[in-house]
Amino acid sequence: MLVEAQRNRGVVRRVTGLARSTPGRLSLVALLLIVASLLVGALTAVAVQRRSAALEVLADRSEPLAFAAQEVYRSMADADATAASAFLSGGVESADLRRRYEADVAKAAAALSTATGEITRSPELSTALSTLSGQLPVYTGLVETARAHNRQGNPVGAAYLREASDLMRSRLLPAAQELYRVETRNVVRDLEDAGAWPWLEALLGTLLLAALVMAQRYLTRRTNRVFNVGLVAASVACVVSLLWVLVASLVVVSDASAGKDGAAAVDVLARARIATLTARGNEMLTLVSRGSGTLYEKRYAEVSGELKGLLDQAGHQPPTSAVRQAGDHYEQWQQAHAKVREADEKGEYTTAVGLALGSDAGGAAVAFDKLGADLVEALGRSRAELTDTIAGARGALSGAVPVVVLLALLTAAASTAGLWQRLKEYR
Repeated sequence: MLVEAQRNRGVVRRVTGLARSTPGRLSLVALLLIVASLLVGALTAVAVQRRSAALEVLADRSEPLAFAAQEVYRSMADADATAASAFLSGGVESADLRRRYEADVAKAAAALSTATGEITRSPELSTALSTLSGQLPVYTGLVETARAHNRQGNPVGAAYLREASDLMRSRLLPAAQELYRVETRNVVRDLEDAGAWPWLEALLGTLLLAALVMAQRYLTRRTNRVFNVGLVAASVACVVSLLWVLVASLVVVSDASAGKDGAAAVDVLARARIATLTARGNEMLTLVSRGSGTLYEKRYAEVSGELKGLLDQAGHQPPTSAVRQAGDHYEQWQQAHAKVREADEKGEYTTAVGLALGSDAGGAAVAFDKLGADLVEALGRSRAELTDTIAGARGALSGAVPVVVLLALLTAAASTAGLWQRLKEYR
């Protein structure tokens, strides 16, 4: 026991003595710099990779899914408005309106299929997606029944169309709105994740650089040599890594901020487009109801007021010619709608339908179509700007992770080489 204790004390004295000696301290400094370089490189790479992953999810999933959800919502609202317009056109509806209705249903089903495939990311959408998948066939069935009765001249066709529209407004459109709301929220969340300020990266890089400077000063005091080539090279590699990460991250922060503004613009224009279609549907159903459409006219006024607010909001953003034209065409539509209501209230039903569906320059249909085209153009531009911004942010981080890892290894190797040159002098 005594011999064992003496042996252990001897080992401790040797270790302690080595730690007090200059070679021992230099070895400890080298070890600490290696660990710090590799640890800072790993943590910085993880932070950059997390930011890059958020941008990848945003570009490949969140934004396309938000657009798909918007398409579900828009297509269903347009299908409802088009079905009512087709019903008003008489026994055999316009071929153009029929094709538009069928295209809307097909687009809604396709976009719904895309959204359903990503339900694992947003399980709270299961109820909304089930409602959309289950009730869309019921809606189309009611529309086809209304269409069949309308072709035969049976008044009951209007009742089936109102039932279909009520199903659309009470169940399908609220579910589509929930789908759109959640997917739009995912876009904003991913933009916030990607656009977080790089505090961690800056702190880690600064601490490592400070450690390298302190090691250089320690060597200067011990060896009376101003510079150590290895530590200088390690410091340069650290500075390059830090600047690379900070500049790339700040570009992403700027693009993410612009992306949030772009996403807000897309959201406003998308809601304006949907409100336009909803208002048109109410305008048509007021005429379909033939004297008992007070509720639909009230809804038209409510949605029309909402649409006006959205157009004003879009105008406060960087204005485009399409947004300005949309405001003008909205006013033209309101004037045409007032003429439709005036004719209908006078009992001139055929005139009212003609004003609502006709192709005359002052008709409601023409103003509605122009307003829709303006919003489609403005929305397309805003979405293109958003996707370009996301692509720019991804480009800023391209190659950042491999560079960080490489420079971390270079920092560790250079600092070790620099200290090893001093250690060899003590042999």
